[in-house]
Amino acid sequence: MLLNNDQLKALLLHSGLVHEKEFQDLVNYAKANGMDVEQAISEKNIIPDETLGLMIANALKIPFVSLGKLSINEDVFHIISEKFARRKKIIPFERSAEGIKVALVNPYNTELLQMLARKTGQRIFPYLATERDIQNAYHIYRKDLQKSFDTLIKEQIEESGDSPDDAPISKIVDMLINYAQQDHVSDIHIEPEEAHSLVRFRIDGILHDVLEVSKSLHDRVVTRIKIMSRLRTDEHLAPQDGKIHTKVDDEDLDIRVSILPVAEGEKIVMRLLSSASGKLSLSDLGMNDRDLKKVENAYSKSFGMILSTGPTGSGKTSSIYAIVKVLNTREKNITTIEDPVEYRIRGVNQIQVNTKTNLTFASGLRSIFGEIRDGETAGIAVNAALTGHLVVSTLHTNDAATALPRLIDMKVEPFLVASTVNVIIAQRLVRKLCENCRISFITNEEELLKSLPKEIIAKHYIPTGPQREIRMYKGQGCKICHFTGYKGRVGIFEVLEITSSIRTLIAAKNDSDVERLKRSVSLVIFQQCSRPAFPLSIL
Repeated sequence: MLLNNDQLKALLLHSGLVHEKEFQDLVNYAKANGMDVEQAISEKNIIPDETLGLMIANALKIPFVSLGKLSINEDVFHIISEKFARRKKIIPFERSAEGIKVALVNPYNTELLQMLARKTGQRIFPYLATERDIQNAYHIYRKDLQKSFDTLIKEQIEESGDSPDDAPISKIVDMLINYAQQDHVSDIHIEPEEAHSLVRFRIDGILHDVLEVSKSLHDRVVTRIKIMSRLRTDEHLAPQDGKIHTKVDDEDLDIRVSILPVAEGEKIVMRLLSSASGKLSLSDLGMNDRDLKKVENAYSKSFGMILSTGPTGSGKTSSIYAIVKVLNTREKNITTIEDPVEYRIRGVNQIQVNTKTNLTFASGLRSIFGEIRDGETAGIAVNAALTGHLVVSTLHTNDAATALPRLIDMKVEPFLVASTVNVIIAQRLVRKLCENCRISFITNEEELLKSLPKEIIAKHYIPTGPQREIRMYKGQGCKICHFTGYKGRVGIFEVLEITSSIRTLIAAKNDSDVERLKRSVSLVIFQQCSRPAFPLSIL
């Protein structure tokens, strides 16, 4: 951090971009999440990243650079290795007879600058760049995965004279995992087809074709992954599930492996679970202050239930982990039952479901929480919540209101549901615009009505000017975002706090009225909702 908190506060207040209370909230957020205030500003998007960097550079009277707007020659960025660049948070971006211009998070790191000068034999000109900008710029080191694969095969043939079928399979698998981790891939799909094997990466919920592998190599790749995940290599006709633990760029990575027989061979899906993902807070996930307060009120109680709902892949598990981390103090005993254990939390007793030993959700939930999947587990969870336990669980429903009739459908008495449920969180994940290629444009209310209801526009977006114009944003597409215009995802939440009026509604209903109950509670949610279902600022 180049400026201390007092200096940064003075700079921001003078600019008028942040008020004093907002800055104090940022300080509190930074302290709670173990980061400095500059990182907190960046994470909460209070000020555009480039604007903040330029303000700090001007205050310190040092040059500033926005790497995303430059085209950097290959011979320049290869002055230092990618590994060194990532470790030191540094990017060389221009070379001339006078010397080398280098972007750094800390331009005052004289030891690093002297080392670069000795290594290159040239003068070094330091420029300030934001950490996010430098992280995004690392893509310049990356070759296309298909080109890297073809180069690996070619080098193998040239060195040993072997055929492509004798390629080093361990290197191919390691390369896939490394590329996937650096591209923030959630899943790797390896799918056998008639003529070849296709590798696809799921990035921000969308699958991208990234590599074609010869069909002759597919079985060897499958065998290698089976060995790494300790699965049977002689079983080809039955599904198998396993797990790989490895490290990529000094970051722990757990990989859930699923192998499924299909018409052309065995298909592999590998889900990447980075240790960094398990450290996110509810604010990091996108929950606003109003909804966060409701959840905090719920988990500050010593009993009751907190439910996270939504379809598969909506981020329910991440929300549950974020709550568990807040509750995880030495004074509390926390035990979970999970299938599978996705992120390891120190101090929490995490149990993996094992049907072979009859360790199921139902048996585990007699004393701990897990996912409510049927009437038996629902009954156990409700009884635990009634007897002085705080139960945190996930439930598969489409929205918060549906969770209540869903529990009643599981034969839980309405008065028990009313007595135990504290809060219900429904969520989805939506893609964020790529900050590197984002541009603004003007649209009008008439165009917006084609996508959103009139009530939402009137409540959240106030048109200006005689033509009732609205400024919007879109991503053009660039190499950083794989030319999609989107980079990263954020959660959108519907948080239903069970108030006394809602408890009365629930307790008054019986099994024949559950649809009317859902409509009544849906109206309450709409009245409580503090943000639109799909905010334009992030689409």
